[in-house]
Amino acid sequence: MTLRFQRLLLILFTLMLLSGSVLLILNNSKKNLVFFYTPSELIKSNLPLNKIVRVGAFVAKNSLNIINANTYEFRITDNDNSVMVFYEGILPDLFKEEQGVVIEGILIKKNYINASSVFAKHDENYMPVSIKKDLKKNNFWQKNYK
Repeated sequence: MTLRFQRLLLILFTLMLLSGSVLLILNNSKKNLVFFYTPSELIKSNLPLNKIVRVGAFVAKNSLNIINANTYEFRITDNDNSVMVFYEGILPDLFKEEQGVVIEGILIKKNYINASSVFAKHDENYMPVSIKKDLKKNNFWQKNYK
């Protein structure tokens, strides 16, 4: 084998490894990316019932109904459509009405979800209370957060 042919084989082998790596990364990313629907997208979609879905929206004002200690029913909305959510468990600390949430659960009807997880979203002004106290204690607190 000539030196030129060896270089060609090395370049081809490197390109094969590189393209194989890229394909593995793309294939794995496609399987592991998690998206969520808005209530309007969920209602318009052709998703089958009894399928696990994620829906992101705001908790509608005056919609939280506490059934018992750890059972809740509330409505999430994107201001066009809304979806009723039934959840059994402990709600996150940041959960409140008119706050952004992402719900993961089983789609019972087009507008009703039996949630298994509730994730509360926060804005850029959120600061955990313990960190806020430490910053004030050390005189590093400079911004008035809401």
